[in-house]
Amino acid sequence: MRACNTNCVEKPISIGFMKLGLFVGKHPWVFLVLPLILSGGLGGGFYFLGEREASDIEDQFTPVNGQAKTEREYVKKYFPHSDEFSQLRLYTEGTYASVIVQSFSNKDLLSKDLFRNVINLDHKVRNITSKLRGSTYADLCAYTNGKCVSNAVLDIAFKADNTSIDYPFHRGEFLGSTIGGVTLKPNSKSIQSAEAIRLFYFLNDAKTEKTDRIENDAWLQAFIKTFSKETPDEMISVSYFTSISRQEEFQRNTKTVTPFFSITYFLAINIAVNSCLRLDCVRNKVWVALAGVFSTGLAVLSSFGLLLFCGMPFSIPVASAPFLILGIGVDDMFIMISCWQRTKVHDKVEDRMAETYKEAAVSITITTLTDALAFYIGLLTPFRSVQSFCMYTGTAVLFCYIYNITFFGACLALNGRREKDNRHWLTCRKVETPDRNKKSNACSVGGAYDSQTGAEEIIPINVFFKTYYGPFLTNIWTKVFVVFLYVGYLAGSIYGCFQMKEGIDLKNIAPDDSYVATYYDNEHKYFSFYGPYVMLIIKDEGFKYWETSARENLNMCLKEFESSNMVTKNMTLSWLDSYEQYGAFTGLDISDKNAFMRNLPTFLDNSGFYPDVNISSGKILASRLFIPSSNINTATDEKNMLNFFRDTASTCGKNMDLLVYHPAFIYFDQYAVIVSNTIQNIVVATAVMLVISLLLIPHPLCSLWVTFAIASVIVGVAGFMALWDVNLDSISMINLVICIGFSVDFSAHISYAFVSSSQKTPDGKAIDALYNLGYPIIQGAVSTVAGVVVLSAAKSYIFRTFFKIMFLVILFGAVHGLVFIPVFLTFFGVCGASSVEDEKPQTHVDTPMSR
Repeated sequence: MRACNTNCVEKPISIGFMKLGLFVGKHPWVFLVLPLILSGGLGGGFYFLGEREASDIEDQFTPVNGQAKTEREYVKKYFPHSDEFSQLRLYTEGTYASVIVQSFSNKDLLSKDLFRNVINLDHKVRNITSKLRGSTYADLCAYTNGKCVSNAVLDIAFKADNTSIDYPFHRGEFLGSTIGGVTLKPNSKSIQSAEAIRLFYFLNDAKTEKTDRIENDAWLQAFIKTFSKETPDEMISVSYFTSISRQEEFQRNTKTVTPFFSITYFLAINIAVNSCLRLDCVRNKVWVALAGVFSTGLAVLSSFGLLLFCGMPFSIPVASAPFLILGIGVDDMFIMISCWQRTKVHDKVEDRMAETYKEAAVSITITTLTDALAFYIGLLTPFRSVQSFCMYTGTAVLFCYIYNITFFGACLALNGRREKDNRHWLTCRKVETPDRNKKSNACSVGGAYDSQTGAEEIIPINVFFKTYYGPFLTNIWTKVFVVFLYVGYLAGSIYGCFQMKEGIDLKNIAPDDSYVATYYDNEHKYFSFYGPYVMLIIKDEGFKYWETSARENLNMCLKEFESSNMVTKNMTLSWLDSYEQYGAFTGLDISDKNAFMRNLPTFLDNSGFYPDVNISSGKILASRLFIPSSNINTATDEKNMLNFFRDTASTCGKNMDLLVYHPAFIYFDQYAVIVSNTIQNIVVATAVMLVISLLLIPHPLCSLWVTFAIASVIVGVAGFMALWDVNLDSISMINLVICIGFSVDFSAHISYAFVSSSQKTPDGKAIDALYNLGYPIIQGAVSTVAGVVVLSAAKSYIFRTFFKIMFLVILFGAVHGLVFIPVFLTFFGVCGASSVEDEKPQTHVDTPMSR
């Protein structure tokens, strides 16, 4: 039964490539020089690299249209920052410096001896001067009541002496975020001892002048420099942080991997050269291998330069792209060399090039399409860092393809002319052809070939796959073992998927040795119980605050919030509750609309709640309350808190339009989209890859094995990356999309080789497919892993994550291509039947290649 015929796709591609190969073979110097000129011109785009660097963490690692960003604009409009500073009421993180002072040996930091060190530390901070205009903290600080905003913990502890300090509130001051490691006195709310104190130094960022913002940054820089040189104290330890720290440390990530580029190129060159080494001094492909690596470098230069010219932002994750491109870029080189080796050595060079291009056409086109499309599908994600990475990498893959059929093809043709003249690969001097009847030095003779086929001699590793590995894999007991092995792999993968964690920890954005990591660790250790105060905003302009039923409705809503263990009980800050108490104390009937609105401005001014109510033309446009969160320790807690607050705000109460917001929600928004977008990208990419495989593999049922392999590799990568401490975030999302392109390369080509084999039995087809595919799969896998392996030593979570997932993708893809899929294909006779039984046996199949 004849299978579906895809010649309508394959044949035009093969014919077109054959003509191109013939032309390249005749005019190699043209195709050698033009790519060099093009690369030189496009490489000029790197002049704009500094301008195109996109290192804003919020912009790159949070959803483009995140809900919290819209909510922030609402808060900014109705509750703008006032002249009187209030950390509670900030709609951004603010501009600040912070230190966490920790006592050694769990000693009480509030004791007189230790607290004196805290006071001295505070004096040191206040004496720091910027290098720009010599400003001190007093010159730049945020103001409240005409004074620099102070740290309440210092004032309270300094004045307390032997009197007790209540926790978490002391005389109206909330200390939960500034005193940590607290032990309370028995049956009391008073502090017995504390292990840590956190101090904040907020600067005035309300000024719009650029010079003022620059001066603020200069002071923060001086703050960082001062504490980076701080000598260890015997009694306390200090960790520090500023509002610009994450950004600066994030930008330092790129510098941590720059030294690895030379190592990567060294590995890539060695692998390419060693895999192309031949004992024959004429047939040696050393120069061709070097040309393949150089061609990949040109592709990176051209693609990156072009996009920089076009104004494409260059995000930090893109710095890992050259490692990947270098690894996968030489794969097409292996295809071309493999096809060249099967052409007849006595044919004209241009004819050999035509035959090489014809045979390689489908393989290199398919691998390029699958990889490039996998990257471009990543543009659907709402994370700019992912979009930037996918655009740069996908374009680089296309340039690898273009330069492979032009620049590398020209190098292959020139090398072919040397082989045609039987010249030595190093000296280019003519050498004698080997004579079996005569003993000769291997360095002085060369140009051997198979007299039966007229092509170059088969390399030993291909013989290994045909004679040893293939028969071993198709043995019945080996098949049984492979099935059990796959079941174990699948079970481990599924278990890992249930251990998956979501979201990127902001600490991981900085390098491992960054002071930011230490600060975050201490913050989590001492100040994680009391979370942020979340704004609950009443957006409804028609809300009747003076009506008892409306207030009861709001109180019911607040009780619904407080019913969760993620909210601290009886700590909600409400101007409306305070106004009710004020009315009860003064005898004011706030149930009367006129009395309510007439006395409200005076109350707000005197109580300090005036920033929480927006009144215009005698009407309340919006107001806000503050709900305290608690027990927010992990990324899962952050996700659950965000969902709980938003869900409760949308469902609680009757006919109320509520909004919840905190600046941290900007980053928490990733949890709302990361899973759905990852699934969306995987589904779209899988569908596209399946269409491509249907065009490639002339048997629809066998194409389903491609879909199976894609799903199997994705499940494996997702499961084992969770077991390898990798979260599902915008960084790993990139790699999960990439793995679709790589997994289809492995599975589609092994299936194509199986179906196209002229062998009559399923086992014979599997052995034949491994004979043609085994070495190319190993070459592609090793070269790709070598391109990213150095990133395993990087001091950055971003680049280590990239290595981990790429390693899993290549490992599982190669195992599927070399073990699972060949065995599974033998179980189904329909895929084992000859695709075209009445045709003459094929002498070979299109050289398939995997990545």
